[in-house]
Amino acid sequence: MAATLPGSVLFCCDHNAVRSPMAEGILKKLFPQSIYVQSAGVKSDFEIDGYAVAVCAEIGVELSRHKARSFDEMQDWGDDLSGYDLVVCLSPASRHRALDLTRYHHLEVEYWPVLDPTGLCEGREANLASYRQTRDQIGQKITERFGGV
Repeated sequence: MAATLPGSVLFCCDHNAVRSPMAEGILKKLFPQSIYVQSAGVKSDFEIDGYAVAVCAEIGVELSRHKARSFDEMQDWGDDLSGYDLVVCLSPASRHRALDLTRYHHLEVEYWPVLDPTGLCEGREANLASYRQTRDQIGQKITERFGGV
């Protein structure tokens, strides 16, 4: 396990429908009582992706009840970015937005470029394989950064 775990982590990506919910779910599963974990997107114009739900269910991570939210919605609901110890950006657009929003706050922002699996393949099995690859990449990065249980 990592020597010092952050008390709170925010994962972010473009739409909060695939990558950041996957990361949120995986980290919550690994550290259910140790780290407060949430996710957000630059936009929240999509619902949770069905393929993301399916491939995370394979590893015991429940995403079907996830509600996508944007950075703006977070702030509207009183969830201030300055309350997080670490913001992990999974896409270039989310990195840009997070750095813009945190320029006056003293918190750590990390960039983990993770491929967006949406629209890359045709057919259910090819899509599932692509989403599994993204899920596993996120899981590996989480294990490297936070350690295992």
